[in-house]
Amino acid sequence: MKNKNMLKPVIKWVGGKRQLLPKLMEFKPKTYNRYFEPFIGGGALLFALQPKSFVINDQNADLINMYSVVKNNPIELLKLLNEHQKNNKKEYYLAIRALDRDMSKFITLTDVQRAARLIYMLKVDFNGLYRVNKKGQFNVPYGRYKNPKIADSDNINEVSNFLNATHNKIMNVDFEKAVMDAKENDFIYFDPPYIPLTETSDFTSYTSNGFNIKDQERLRDTFFNLSKKGVKVMLSNSDTPTTRELYASANLHEVQASRAINSVASKRGKVGELIITNY
Repeated sequence: MKNKNMLKPVIKWVGGKRQLLPKLMEFKPKTYNRYFEPFIGGGALLFALQPKSFVINDQNADLINMYSVVKNNPIELLKLLNEHQKNNKKEYYLAIRALDRDMSKFITLTDVQRAARLIYMLKVDFNGLYRVNKKGQFNVPYGRYKNPKIADSDNINEVSNFLNATHNKIMNVDFEKAVMDAKENDFIYFDPPYIPLTETSDFTSYTSNGFNIKDQERLRDTFFNLSKKGVKVMLSNSDTPTTRELYASANLHEVQASRAINSVASKRGKVGELIITNY
């Protein structure tokens, strides 16, 4: 396996943490046992830490399927990605995107085909967004990348090697279930869908059923219940009055992050975020 700084996420993911990695590495605990990441997304921190024992989870079934395929079947995955690379153009993308409009056909796709479809779409669509409508149908338009690297064989093979060289569990459950086995001195990093900066901000299209304020409160309760068990917990969220109220008794670290997912270009740029710890 290559050095730790050589592994990188297989996909771009909204809210990904590559740019915040220096801060996350600064605030992580110095020592810990098992690592948990219940909202894995692109997995930037996982690939930076490269723990020997870990649990990754997400409620997005397509995303978790992708990690399982990268681990178990990278050769077939890369064959399909090379096909997507060869055929990539707007009309082809729209045809691949439309596969989930007919569920009777979509459910016949193999796990490898679904994983390749996801990676391909996120490599070429607008801003690398993952977004589905209320029917669970992917609805992001085609992007304008000149020569996207769809089949990144070196990184996919390295990530596969890492996943096979470590003791890990890949789960597709609710975040509370994903951390049920956490014990004293384990380390959990929560990176949930963020609390909106404004009332009109939309952060519910990550999964078709969304992530609302009740879920944020449930996450807060989980954070403090884990603290009582001696688990080391770090959490990211937007810097809002609601976030500060929810985690008032924890340690709040202010950071700045660049976010480019606003549809209005003038509203993109640095925004305040919080890294919240119980240690």
